[in-house]
Amino acid sequence: MIKANLNNLNFDIDFDDKQYQQGKINDTSFVIDRVKSSATHWHILKNGKSYNIEILKVDKIGKQVDLKLNGKLNSIKITDQFDALLKSLGMDSLAAKKVLELKAPMPGLVLNIAVNEGDTIAKGDAILILEAMKMENIIKSPTAGVIKKIHAVKGNAVEKNQLLISFQ
Repeated sequence: MIKANLNNLNFDIDFDDKQYQQGKINDTSFVIDRVKSSATHWHILKNGKSYNIEILKVDKIGKQVDLKLNGKLNSIKITDQFDALLKSLGMDSLAAKKVLELKAPMPGLVLNIAVNEGDTIAKGDAILILEAMKMENIIKSPTAGVIKKIHAVKGNAVEKNQLLISFQ
């Protein structure tokens, strides 16, 4: 059984076949027909209803898929029986790697710093803007945590892999 969370709605999915075309969602039977129209686009018929799906991003480690379902953005978080086992044993947080530093992904000029030391941030929050090759790049936090020290200085140039931010 797979558990899926789509926009804060939980679904229990149990497939009856290895092609993932029939089974039950929350104890309601389903059968789907699917056609792959490109590497990221699918057309699905489920119980007589038509759905167009565009897969935007797949995070295999975090078990999350970002997609457009009939043009609407959605994010699906998936857990399986192994995740449930790890959680029951209290080992579910062992896979989470704590990031302690943010380094410059490329050489550039620090245009703006959006955080202060001591700020609490979430994963994906904008940290700073780095200009490289006449493009402004928003550098986002790779982790949730607290800003320990800001090593970058607004207006200064940085080299690739130069330490920008330290996290607690």
